[in-house]
Amino acid sequence: MKTVTNIIFALLLMCGGAAAQQKKPISHDVYDDWKSIVNSQVSPNGKFIGYVLEPQEGDATQVFHNLTTKEQRLFERGVDGRFSSDSEFLVFKIKPRLDSLKSMRRRRMKPEDLPKDSLGIFDVQKNALTKIPRVKAFKMPEKAGGWLAYHLERPAPPKEPARPDTSRRNAKVPKKEDDENGTRLVLRNLNTGKEISFEFVTDFEFSENGKRLMFGTTGNDSSMQAGTYLVELATQTLKPICRAKGKYKFLIFDEQGDQAAFLSNTDTSKSRIRFYDLRYWQAGSGDSAIVLADTNTAALPKQWLVSEYRKPMFSKNGKRLFFGTAPRPLLPDTTRLPEEIVSVDVWHWRDGEIQAQQNATLKQQRERSYLAAIDLTTKKMLQVATKDMDNIALGSDGDASVALGFSDNAYQVQRTWEGGPPRVDVYLINLADGSRKLVKKNERAYGTRFSPDSKYVVWYSSPERSWFSYNVSTGETANLTKKDRKFYDELHDSPDDPAPYGAVGFTEGDKSLLLYDRYDIWELDPTGKTAPKRLTKGRETKTRYRYIQLDDEERRINSAAPIFLEAFNETTKGESYCSMTLSKADAPKTLYAVDAALSVPRKAKHADQVIFTRSTFTEFPNIWTSDLTFQSPTKLSDANPQQKNYLWGTVELVDWKSLDGQNLQGLLYKPENFDATKKYPMIVYYYERNSDGLHRFISPAPSASTISPSIYASNGYLVFIPDIPYKIGYPGQSAFNSIVSGTKALIAKGFVNEKKIGLQGQSWGGYQTAFLITRTNMYAAAMAGAPVANMTSAYGGIRWGPGILRQFQYEHTQSRIGATPWQKLNLYLENSPLFKADKIETPLLMMHNDADDAVPWYQGIEMYSALRRLQKPVWMLTYNGEKHNLTQRKNRKDLSIRMMQFFDHYLKDAPMPVWMKDGVPAIEKSINMGYELTGAGGGTTMGATEGEK
Repeated sequence: MKTVTNIIFALLLMCGGAAAQQKKPISHDVYDDWKSIVNSQVSPNGKFIGYVLEPQEGDATQVFHNLTTKEQRLFERGVDGRFSSDSEFLVFKIKPRLDSLKSMRRRRMKPEDLPKDSLGIFDVQKNALTKIPRVKAFKMPEKAGGWLAYHLERPAPPKEPARPDTSRRNAKVPKKEDDENGTRLVLRNLNTGKEISFEFVTDFEFSENGKRLMFGTTGNDSSMQAGTYLVELATQTLKPICRAKGKYKFLIFDEQGDQAAFLSNTDTSKSRIRFYDLRYWQAGSGDSAIVLADTNTAALPKQWLVSEYRKPMFSKNGKRLFFGTAPRPLLPDTTRLPEEIVSVDVWHWRDGEIQAQQNATLKQQRERSYLAAIDLTTKKMLQVATKDMDNIALGSDGDASVALGFSDNAYQVQRTWEGGPPRVDVYLINLADGSRKLVKKNERAYGTRFSPDSKYVVWYSSPERSWFSYNVSTGETANLTKKDRKFYDELHDSPDDPAPYGAVGFTEGDKSLLLYDRYDIWELDPTGKTAPKRLTKGRETKTRYRYIQLDDEERRINSAAPIFLEAFNETTKGESYCSMTLSKADAPKTLYAVDAALSVPRKAKHADQVIFTRSTFTEFPNIWTSDLTFQSPTKLSDANPQQKNYLWGTVELVDWKSLDGQNLQGLLYKPENFDATKKYPMIVYYYERNSDGLHRFISPAPSASTISPSIYASNGYLVFIPDIPYKIGYPGQSAFNSIVSGTKALIAKGFVNEKKIGLQGQSWGGYQTAFLITRTNMYAAAMAGAPVANMTSAYGGIRWGPGILRQFQYEHTQSRIGATPWQKLNLYLENSPLFKADKIETPLLMMHNDADDAVPWYQGIEMYSALRRLQKPVWMLTYNGEKHNLTQRKNRKDLSIRMMQFFDHYLKDAPMPVWMKDGVPAIEKSINMGYELTGAGGGTTMGATEGEK
């Protein structure tokens, strides 16, 4: 019997071992099913949770949890869920099946013939779902339940075209529902299910308190004229407030729902300029909306108009209405023929913005508006913003008697080469008469803002490295922090002034200002008369405390009530939730601590229930829920149960000393079932500092530009990510000192195959890759995405996305030269990989796209052409029309395959794919990819081809 038992036990062990061996490496064909969690929310009463499980490619699922009954409902293809204010309903869209859409598109079906979204209305009490087809948008009152409005798509086209009615040749053609004419809007009482519909609606809006619904319509030529209408929801009565053919947009209510405003264009002529007016309605003051501002308003600057591009806004107390104005646009001469029109950019040396930047922002320039205000008691208009001061900040949600104005006109040219915040002159603007008072001239400031009650203006001065306050009533300015207290980035290592750690906010009555330093929260007297007081004791344990705002509408911090903090330990990288009461001066009390990453919790509006995520490298950030004690948190979601089927890996912190003597940290990812007696291939990835991301979960996904530690560890690689501190003027050598020293420290541990180490970086990391291989041959392969090869030419290049010159980057920010080429040419030459390309022996793969909007494509071409001239192994992938990082999923998948094939060849001795061996002729592009997936995708077979067999 004992022998039989031993045999059974042995068989069980074999089965268990076989089961363990069934785990697979992550391959390129598993990305699509990997899900993320989006749109997570807790119902206002705290009893229900909703979120969407969204695969990388495929149909999403709206999930509903009942915390009381523990029941869960899954709604296939549901997205964009939202709870009603009374928590009685979950409303969401239902998307068409993705595979059906793709099939129809392959059959070249017209867009109007494709299936449209539906609407799902889930009654949480009855556990019943109602579906409504062809819905393009829906809204509910923000602070009231019981009502839903949904906007339908145009009716589906008939399956067979209607035959013309020849008996009624002169009959009027029926008006069609479309984007121009509007479509049907349906108002639904969620409690009774009763509905009222309105035809040809173009826009609609609820008051947030659920009193009224407003909509604009082009009319149905019979029972309802074109115009803007109100629905009194209590009585369900319809009231026209503007009857006229035209366009109506930006419908808004004040906070009480008793005032409304909108823009209207009732000019039916074919004018090339669209003249809008601002209309205003008030409950109890008549049925019709009145015109508050139009092109004839006396306070409007000459040849200006009401801007159609800025949404009006009521002040919080409803006493002011803010809107946009703009100069009349210049119109081209339509009498000239195309061949008679000259198209030329004039680059002037005194232009505030260079032509490339102006061209990149043409839409914004055409739609630029200038803030104006109307006192709703006197109906008097004030032009607040002007061309010389177009940036305005309101105080107390528009209730304050003053506003802040920022003028940068005098400093625009030098912004080209300066880093940090732009220079501005800051003014206080009186909203009664428009008068201005200078607060600060030529300031480079972060975070300039009013205190909640607008008693103070506060800002962080970058050159002074201090926080300042300005007393609105006395005009006095106070330095609150002085230079001897470091409320700015202690790890700052670029040739510019450091940025601040930020502000928490003010306590009640603007009594105190709370600020962050590296670790702690400080309480400051905004008058500057009392010394700053430290509220937490994080520096002693290297614990960073940060405030958690649980109420989205909070404007002031209640010093007498418990507040919640998030704590991050720089040594362990663990996080916790804490609470403290400012008035009690007590130390933060730890509520929930984990050796993991925590998200900022989201609280129910009317209950003490929160949702949050926690994650590690091996634990996906699933949804958890708890009350505010955090004593018994509950995990709700399991987004990716398939993870258990794949080899994953582990991550750990590693410490070493750099070549210049600095103590450094980094992350080392190891394959699952790591064996320290074996030697593994390793890839080193880097950017700047990444070790704080120890607990970051990295979902398997096709790459936008970089390697994925999850995927590469799963396929048998070590992945090392070192932190890099920089010395100004020597960014390349700084990277060398950190990366090479860290690599050697790991080689010394005995488990790294020192002949099979690769490098990979993108953008700034791509530059560092290119630099490193000019200084050492210890790496067997390198991949550089969008690298700067030549700093002398890149200095005068353009970041084509925003259209700005790159000079600031070298003089003051990331590239860290700290001087111009004519001041320190030697540093530009020394830090440029191009000029030492002849020293390169490492095979190099680059990706540099022809629409790169950050690093000029020609930088990649310069590096490629140099190595090609030297006949050194180099490949460059250029994805047509793609920018700095890949956005199209098909291209991301392609890069992921090619990058792993490249590293597998040089670091695992896998066969060389055809595209690496022979290239791909331009005539075969998109037809012959130069590779085939021959295996399951793991280890040395991933992406291997017959190229070298």
